[in-house]
Amino acid sequence: MALNLLDFWAPWCPPCKIMDPVMEEVEKEFKGKITVVKHNVDEEPELAQNYSVLSIPTYVIEKDGQEVARTTGARPAEEFKKWVEEHA
Repeated sequence: MALNLLDFWAPWCPPCKIMDPVMEEVEKEFKGKITVVKHNVDEEPELAQNYSVLSIPTYVIEKDGQEVARTTGARPAEEFKKWVEEHA
């Protein structure tokens, strides 16, 4: 089962920068369980549109290519990791 965490972000987005260390923690803690894939919405606007990304950061969890969960905005590390774990 392929499990991806899509991270839609932009370099000018302060909440995205706040979440960078949280995403690094998620990558380490869930290594082998989930693949984190970062998408810069400025460089990939069509992809962001295809995923109906209206605000950033937006996080989408996909299992076998199907969206199973979505959240937006900055969150405390423990809360975000709990959200990931619920869907991993």
